[in-house]
Amino acid sequence: MRRQNRKQGAFARFIAEWGLFSLTMALGYLSIIFVWNLVVVDGHSMDPTLADKERLVIVKVTPIDRFDIVVAKETDDDGKEKQIVKRVIGMPGDTIRYENDQLYINGEKTDEPYLTDYMEKFKDDRLQSTYSYNSFFQRLAQNVQAFTVDKEGNPNFTIEVPQGEYLLLGDDRIVSKDSRQVGTFKAEQIQGEAKVRFWPFKRIGTF
Repeated sequence: MRRQNRKQGAFARFIAEWGLFSLTMALGYLSIIFVWNLVVVDGHSMDPTLADKERLVIVKVTPIDRFDIVVAKETDDDGKEKQIVKRVIGMPGDTIRYENDQLYINGEKTDEPYLTDYMEKFKDDRLQSTYSYNSFFQRLAQNVQAFTVDKEGNPNFTIEVPQGEYLLLGDDRIVSKDSRQVGTFKAEQIQGEAKVRFWPFKRIGTF
């Protein structure tokens, strides 16, 4: 009887010590699958809002609103699926129009304050100083008619967003490959909204 009691006691201690840990690990794993995830910014399409190699926390369960920064799935030219980070400009059913860098949403003039920094630099020296690290980007900026152009290079263009889909653009319109080239994104392609930047430490913050 005493030996049986000792076994029962050892089992109870094991459950007390490791049961909570196991439960916590299981809940953490499930939360990564269904609630949140970590992503790394790849490239310069969201400069200056987000820099290359910055780390973000995305939340999968929040509704998507206009101007949210989101992570979406895209298939590249080699048929491989990858994650991209862009900003929501057009919501389902929207008519999006640009006229010489001015955004109109369903006919209403709309400001884009997140572009102010680069727009000023574009007007100043066509981003030549900003793009000093990449001569290809400098050539792109020199040759465009406006900061935001369509895939043919037109500064005046209109995009009709289908129901159930979203128009995603990068903040650095000169170098970003986005809905202007690949089309709008279906709701199921949106993986979640970027909520927190946790790396580098000097740039930690929420969006």
